[in-house]
Amino acid sequence: ITCETSGSSSVTAMKKVVQQLRLEAGLNRVKVSQAAADLKQFCLQNVQHDPLQTGVSSSTNPFRPQKVCSFL
Repeated sequence: ITCETSGSSSVTAMKKVVQQLRLEAGLNRVKVSQAAADLKQFCLQNVQHDPLQTGVSSSTNPFRPQKVCSFL
């Protein structure tokens, strides 16, 4: 019984591997050079909305230092 169970689970595992490989083989792939060019174009088109490039106003910055309120 152990050999049959082991063989059956091995066949099931291999079927899952084959199914995954078929899925991956069917994916539409993009060359790295094309993906890099597309990413560069996207970044250049959206640079005006990038807070790392334009900065964040102090009124909308959630990470600005908190004002200390002290009573003497």
